[in-house]
Amino acid sequence: MTAFLGVEASLTGRRWTGPSVEAERLSEAMAQQTGLPLPLARLLAARGVAPEEAGRFLDPQIRDLLPDPRGLRDMERAARRFLDAVRARQRIAVFADYDVDGGASAALLLTWLRDMGLPATLYIPDRIDEGYGPNAPAMAGLAAEHDLIICVDCGTLSHDAIAAAEGADVLVLDHHLGGETLPPALAVVNPNRQDESGDLGHLCAAAVVFLMLVEANRQMREAGASGPDLMAMLDLVALATVADVAPLVGVNRALVRQGLKIMARRERIGLAALADVARLDRAPTAYHLGYVLGPRVNAGGRIGAPDLGARLLATADPHEAAALAERLEVLNAERREIENRVRDAALQQAEERGLDAPLVWAAGEGWHPGVVGIVAARLKEATHRPAIVIGLDGGIGKGSGRSVEGVDLGAAIQRLAGEGLLLKGGGHRMAAGLTVEGDRIEAAMARLADLLARQGAGAAGPRDLRIDTLLMPSAATPELLERIEAAGPFGQAAPAPRFAFAGMAITQCRRVGENHLKIGLSDGSGPALDGIAFGAFDGPLGPRLTEHGGRRFHLAGRLELNHWQGRTRVQLRLEDAAEA
Repeated sequence: MTAFLGVEASLTGRRWTGPSVEAERLSEAMAQQTGLPLPLARLLAARGVAPEEAGRFLDPQIRDLLPDPRGLRDMERAARRFLDAVRARQRIAVFADYDVDGGASAALLLTWLRDMGLPATLYIPDRIDEGYGPNAPAMAGLAAEHDLIICVDCGTLSHDAIAAAEGADVLVLDHHLGGETLPPALAVVNPNRQDESGDLGHLCAAAVVFLMLVEANRQMREAGASGPDLMAMLDLVALATVADVAPLVGVNRALVRQGLKIMARRERIGLAALADVARLDRAPTAYHLGYVLGPRVNAGGRIGAPDLGARLLATADPHEAAALAERLEVLNAERREIENRVRDAALQQAEERGLDAPLVWAAGEGWHPGVVGIVAARLKEATHRPAIVIGLDGGIGKGSGRSVEGVDLGAAIQRLAGEGLLLKGGGHRMAAGLTVEGDRIEAAMARLADLLARQGAGAAGPRDLRIDTLLMPSAATPELLERIEAAGPFGQAAPAPRFAFAGMAITQCRRVGENHLKIGLSDGSGPALDGIAFGAFDGPLGPRLTEHGGRRFHLAGRLELNHWQGRTRVQLRLEDAAEA
């Protein structure tokens, strides 16, 4: 395919690619049949939306997309046992993972139970001392004091730990890849069990918990009773879905859209307090869930007390909410400092090893286990390859990985564990964790690279930049952006459209902050469009555009609304440029 605008090597060394002739034909037909703006029609056509489906796609309804909870194995049994515990006022414990998905899952249950007048115990393991998922001492201790233990976002592979919960029933509500056998729990509800179809494998754990509560409310209605308002809890499902990098397609897209509307009402005092300390002064978007709120909720599990995030999401006390939000803000700043040190070392090591392999990985002594996952995400974003980052301590490495679309990292990690190259490992398609002996890291990563290459990892050029369409600055209006936002929210498996602006003159260019670049761009026929390039001076964009010397450039990036001093304007979040 011919390079888009003839850009074979941009300022950052990337080749630009655009839509095919067939895609353009479909887009034009979509625009003619629906009356939608051509940029929006191109986006819908790229999503595989037929013209007759455009209206429903742009206004997705949960009632049309929510799957029947009873389609998942063990669901009716889990909801029945849950309700039995509620009616009998039994002692319930919630054992959750320490990330956003686990915290939101726990908060869903705690909120529902509180609305029913029943308190519950929250238990979240310490990342360093206890590791991921249920462990035998913790489960035995909980079983001694509780009648029912509900494991959320964990437990599918925890055979021994769940067996240790003698005297209590255990429910597992999870989404991580299951093994050949299930643990001895009363019910294991997981769309990624091996005996499931996989049709709902894209759900995060909070969505699975939400479906269980839907089933519980349904069983209550059938018995002539009513349960708590579940729609008001969709803010938690939305946060978990985006933060856990679940694909924003199908019901996930509808859940996040509705959840963002709920969140905008600021009725969950924990999230409102967190938005305030993060200085988020407008209704959140999916971007804010993934890059503003999510990391702060995660901060406790990464480097502080593991239950802080879940407690914040579940609390009904405004004073506790404010205190927890402030604590998480401090921890998040500490996490960024630690992350930056590990990221720089990991990137240097990965570059020395080579960034064109099917797998990018790095390992270092003393790297904090709470940041290896987020550093792996940074490596993945920089290279468009699956990435693994491992922190070593006492000859044992604990690592975390992030994958790219179309490559199932969790399955490959689980196979590696089955082959004995890892002490343990598991996860889901886009993220996974592992524990490995230090002297087996090289062999394990070589084998993992081979498994991922068979899935196509590394086949796409890491330097290809996909352009959706060409646009003129005068067409980049708030009205167009509002129409395009109707096709969102944008995120994993549903990226926001990337626009190119051809032959632009640089009307202003200045450095802002430590390493960002603010520019103005114009084609000479109308007002200039503002642009911002974050981190531009960490690479070639900042220096090259600052010294433009009057030359014209093709510019590429995503459009967004910039709210500043009471004004709202469209700006280009600049990602790349090439001399025209």
